[in-house]
Amino acid sequence: MRAMRVLLLLMLFISPAEAQWWKVQTSGLDSNLRGVSVANMPDAKGVPVPVVWASGSNGVILKSLDEGKTWKRLHVAGADALDFRGIVAFDADVAYIMSSGEGEKSRIYKTSDGGETWNLQYTDKRKEFFLDSIACLSETQCFALSDPIDGKFLLLNTTDGPQWNPLPSGNMPSALPSEGAFAASNSCLALFGQDEIYFATGGPAARVFHSLDGGRTWTVTETPIAHGKASSGIFSIARGDGKDVVVVGGDYQDPKRASAAAALSHDQGKTWQLAAHQPGGYRSAVAHIDDGRWMAVGPSGEDIADDFGVHWKHADSLNLNAVALLDIWTGWAVGPNGTIARFVNHHQYEIHYRRGHGRPQAAASAIAD
Repeated sequence: MRAMRVLLLLMLFISPAEAQWWKVQTSGLDSNLRGVSVANMPDAKGVPVPVVWASGSNGVILKSLDEGKTWKRLHVAGADALDFRGIVAFDADVAYIMSSGEGEKSRIYKTSDGGETWNLQYTDKRKEFFLDSIACLSETQCFALSDPIDGKFLLLNTTDGPQWNPLPSGNMPSALPSEGAFAASNSCLALFGQDEIYFATGGPAARVFHSLDGGRTWTVTETPIAHGKASSGIFSIARGDGKDVVVVGGDYQDPKRASAAAALSHDQGKTWQLAAHQPGGYRSAVAHIDDGRWMAVGPSGEDIADDFGVHWKHADSLNLNAVALLDIWTGWAVGPNGTIARFVNHHQYEIHYRRGHGRPQAAASAIAD
């Protein structure tokens, strides 16, 4: 009996870092999911509820209107072979989706009717054209990043929704030979406020490009993230509170190598330092939770940091590629084999501007065509 009481006490006082932070809702679909987006929509009573969109290889697009209990598969005509690596949604009706691949395999589509129809908005026949990430400030103002063409990274922009155009690159620093960005989690491009743009690179160097004026002028800074191989560099960048920026990456061909996989900046990316305690290996995506708390996901597991990204703690062991948070309660991550997992907040933060989402979730979800 005494041994049983001790065991119960240990279970009651288990630390949040040792508890599961992710609850798998569905898996088994023939797709490597790399895009995920979460937005609010009002229910019948006007209460905001999350709508979740996800995307991946084999032309897969999924949407859930009931917090991941059920999923509807959507289709883009003639795009069943595309690899949809980025998605940005605004509600149950409006979303952009981005495919990655050489030349015309890289495309940007938009839907305004919940995914019933999709309009092709941009593509390029040049073989160097390769879209890595898409990010939006609003339904009409978005950016998309391509690997370098003619020695400069290509940044596309729309200010009205349907028309996309390359931003002038004259003031952008040149790309290094073989330098590129990674289309691993739709998070190598980050926006902050109305004018700040960040994007991160890999290969011969792990660098951060930064613009304070909407892409008219740029600075570039090297980081200590692992680099030097085509498979290594920064895979994800996110801006937090104040001037904090966090990057994660490493070498995806050596996913369990737990060194030089996370770095942080406290001055908007001007200077960088490695995290004092690194994540458990290569990480493909990072997201800011709140107040100095961050999460990172990757093929060998997930990590949480609660000190502005300085010390990372193991949080789970799922194989995940990308993550999207709506607030400190509400988030989803996606991975190979159609895996979709919901964020479980073990710190039980109070939240005053919306209802909580702490009720139990179903163990599995259904996918309908």
